[in-house]
Amino acid sequence: MAQEVYMDIPAVQEMSQKFANFGEVLDAVAKTMEAMSMVLKVTAWLSGGATAALAMFIDRILPNIRRSSEKMKEISGDITGAIGAYRDGDLSGSQRFVG
Repeated sequence: MAQEVYMDIPAVQEMSQKFANFGEVLDAVAKTMEAMSMVLKVTAWLSGGATAALAMFIDRILPNIRRSSEKMKEISGDITGAIGAYRDGDLSGSQRFVG
């Protein structure tokens, strides 16, 4: 027996946009944290190294934030692709979300 696939396209488009927006927010967070790290490194000599430790912490988590941003944008693109595949009646688009 064939299974019917249904997609609420406006709701899924909204979800895709939210992923894209979150990716942009994470980009902004990464840029801000990078600037903070630079300021902390420059002022490290005033604090006896305490700000250098905080800068090292920021530098350590910054790659994770950047990866998360890229992943959010990738998911948004995948969802948009699935919407297009659904609209075109392409069943192969559903294979992207198979575990």
